[in-house]
Amino acid sequence: MSIYRSCLTAIIAAATILGAIATRDARALPVFARQTGQNCVACHAGGQFPELTPYGRLFKMTGYTIGSRTLPFSVMGVASYGSVADTSKSDSPGTDFQKNGTPLFATGSLFVAGKVTDNIGAFTQFTYNNYDSQGADGKFHGHSGADNMDIRYADHFVMPDNDLIFGVSANNNPSVSDPWNTAAAWMQYVPVPNPTSYQFIDGKAPFPGYGAGSNIAGLSTYLFWNKTIYAELGTYRTANQLLSFMSAGLSDPATTKLDGYNNPYWRLAISHDWGAHNLMVGASGMTAHVYDLGSDTNDPNNLGSFRNTGVDAQYQYLLSPHTITAQLAYMRQVNNYSVNTVAGATAPTTFTLADGVTPVAAANPSDTMNTFRAKISYIYNAKYGGSLAFFNLTGTTNTLNQTSGYDPAGCGGAICNASSVRVNGNLSGNPATRGFTYEAFWMPVQYVRVGLQYTAYSKFNGASDNYDGFGRNASDNNSLFFYVWGAY
Repeated sequence: MSIYRSCLTAIIAAATILGAIATRDARALPVFARQTGQNCVACHAGGQFPELTPYGRLFKMTGYTIGSRTLPFSVMGVASYGSVADTSKSDSPGTDFQKNGTPLFATGSLFVAGKVTDNIGAFTQFTYNNYDSQGADGKFHGHSGADNMDIRYADHFVMPDNDLIFGVSANNNPSVSDPWNTAAAWMQYVPVPNPTSYQFIDGKAPFPGYGAGSNIAGLSTYLFWNKTIYAELGTYRTANQLLSFMSAGLSDPATTKLDGYNNPYWRLAISHDWGAHNLMVGASGMTAHVYDLGSDTNDPNNLGSFRNTGVDAQYQYLLSPHTITAQLAYMRQVNNYSVNTVAGATAPTTFTLADGVTPVAAANPSDTMNTFRAKISYIYNAKYGGSLAFFNLTGTTNTLNQTSGYDPAGCGGAICNASSVRVNGNLSGNPATRGFTYEAFWMPVQYVRVGLQYTAYSKFNGASDNYDGFGRNASDNNSLFFYVWGAY
């Protein structure tokens, strides 16, 4: 444990030097482009940030240290417009579909990043959410907080017969340290606005991810041998005390609480480059022991766990003016709920089957979710592009997750749907969700991306029709999302 703390403290202390770095080079370029003197397409496939090229992955794995020290600040902002296909099947459209059809400025981020020494560098992001919360009067309130953080020590050893990169990463999001965009932290790349009119856009559709979530504190070691084998091993804990900056902006009840340090994360990948092509096949996993959000961490009955195992693959073709990327990712997550969560389940004592007599099964203390994502994209001349993505979430049925149901007693003896949860309700207790996202985008300059996405659902919350018990169908959630995303 002392090694964990010593390494982490050293990296964090070194990263504070970032705030004092200055430069005479004042070109209007984002921080890493200033540092390396490279155009965006050198690091990003077809200029499509944040997706990385082989050179971009090398830059990341060597600790963001290639090039010279520069002014370590960049900013990013997203303006957007969202529209849901059907807003009529709702008791309160203003609540269920906030800002539907209204242009808005969603989020802005400040990055403090770049080279500190020849072996130490960082990528840290702080984000202001213009629609973080809504008061009783209906007005939105903005809030800022820590976003992705990755602070590294790395070294690169080049020998006659071997090439080895070795590094240590202190970060707050499992797989944010990963250099491939099929990683859970990176496959969803367009920032998502908070208002509920955006709850069905692609960024909110199922993506492979780790049950522990983000804004936790981890330390991992990694190596990349002969540009072929990548391996990473680490562990995570609650981002508190010295590490509280990794969850800055979150209230204590909203902060993820992990049990101790025994929350391991691992990653293994095989990569191969030939000519304009590169291919990666990999696997990853994590086990996290997590307390129920906002609960008493002194009560062991509030402790549950998530066990994730995933496989992924990525292919790229990079030869100007063409860029092609194909990605596949699958994640299996086993949820073991806390004793208090299972005991607090209300559905088994309230709901019946459609016959109005037979009770639904008791809540299960564990269940499984399987998430699959596939995406292919094409970019021409680092300016015009499009993509097609498919998502499919399946899993076991568990009445613990059922929010709608038949309750004859609660409805005066009649068979009716007694839940007050519309739009987001789940009548089946099954998570199954499936659909496609179509996207077209244009990059008028290398630091601005204009995109249009349409996400179409064939299944949502376990059903194609009447998934919430109030007549809402999966296709009613089809959503249009227009965004302008820029960085400076």
